[in-house]
Amino acid sequence: MSTPDPNLTASLQRMRTAHAADPMPTWDARAKRLRALDTMLREQRSAFAAAISADFGQRPAEETDLLEFFPSLSGIRHALRHGRRWMRPRRSLAGLAFLPARNALIPQPLGVIGIIVPWNYPLYLAIGPLVDALVAGNRAMVKMSEYTPRFSALFAEQMARYFQPDEVLVVTGDAEVAQAFSALSFDHLLFTGSTAVGHHVMRAAATNLTPVTLELGGKSPAIIGPGARFDKAVERIVFGKLVNAGQTCIAPDYVLLPRARVADFIDAARSMVTRMYPQLAQSTQYASVASERQYQRLVGLRDGAVAAGAQVHPLSEATDDPARRLLPPQLLSEVNDGMGVMQEEIFGPLLPLVPYDSLDEAIAYVAAHPHPLALYLFEQDRSLIDKVLARTVAGGVSLNDTLFHIAQHGLPFGGVGASGMGGYHGEAGFRTFSHLKPVFRQARFNGVGLLNPPYGARFRRMLGLLLKRG
Repeated sequence: MSTPDPNLTASLQRMRTAHAADPMPTWDARAKRLRALDTMLREQRSAFAAAISADFGQRPAEETDLLEFFPSLSGIRHALRHGRRWMRPRRSLAGLAFLPARNALIPQPLGVIGIIVPWNYPLYLAIGPLVDALVAGNRAMVKMSEYTPRFSALFAEQMARYFQPDEVLVVTGDAEVAQAFSALSFDHLLFTGSTAVGHHVMRAAATNLTPVTLELGGKSPAIIGPGARFDKAVERIVFGKLVNAGQTCIAPDYVLLPRARVADFIDAARSMVTRMYPQLAQSTQYASVASERQYQRLVGLRDGAVAAGAQVHPLSEATDDPARRLLPPQLLSEVNDGMGVMQEEIFGPLLPLVPYDSLDEAIAYVAAHPHPLALYLFEQDRSLIDKVLARTVAGGVSLNDTLFHIAQHGLPFGGVGASGMGGYHGEAGFRTFSHLKPVFRQARFNGVGLLNPPYGARFRRMLGLLLKRG
């Protein structure tokens, strides 16, 4: 069991003290913090992108803009546009038997939120939950990944310029610091990362009965239905798989497709990769694998599958470049569930193809495995779409596209079962980091005294009416 770091504990206590002095920040105070976050992101955009690229070895600035800055800034705008309304108490009349009393739900900040950030999208997966925590009126401590040291240090430095340490505090450090961080008695803890680490985080939080939101991952399937626009499906799957070199928690992890279309998929995917990443070996628009450990893990998954009978289908002329940690995109056919590549989340530019003979078979395959964080279905027939949606369980779904359900502020983002618990984004995030305090307000003139003891004939008549009305 981890022992909380005394310095972290002291920081948490300072935040608790500050929260106690202002437990219900005004909208103006919350909006000021959100605007400070917006200003920092805009001013540091180039520096942040350069630091992330340096940590990865190579990460296109365009992808950082699209996948990190855009959703972060968009999330801030959405919170500024709607946050005042989210704060309002939700009032209603009491139940019929209790009229003229009234009810209310009053959104109340939880206090101090802990946020643990992964290495694959270190900016967005810090800013996204932080926006939700701030619009809900909380203070936050943010633990950055040790696997993005340049960006983490720069982010901590810049956040300290825009926020007081009792408002938002960014923490850097290794796995030992992360363990101590997760053992702190936050009012809510959000973790984004692997399922294996998620187990440890949840155990540490349980010691303090800290509520948790876990955003994990798993093997997110892409299903190409019999009525799909096939070439468009291949394009969107290739895009979703290869941005950030597949190092995305909701990247398509394998493709279920009609058995007769496997060769067509391979040919179409090669064409798409040639179009998207011409001269990939020299391209500056294809990301490196972020660390030597991850690179060797991916090579091991691929080579292990080949040794067990899988076939590799390169999608470009590029070859492995260990020095640059560049792993070109490759499809895998003839895979089976006994292979590591079909057992663990791939998190890289390898994509297994799993053929099916009927859509029912594809549905049964997904349903027989742990619930994924995302599911992608390519199909035009509404009845088939409804069948897949009804018979599969996933954290979120994009129809006829990949990835973009995560960018919808009107939809909660989160996992289910093995892929996580809880959700956030937009109003769902506001609610995650708020206590919706129920308040019953009794009217001045009311009849509840008729239910007082001693329990005689009048009481029994009143009780009979209540039971009859249900």
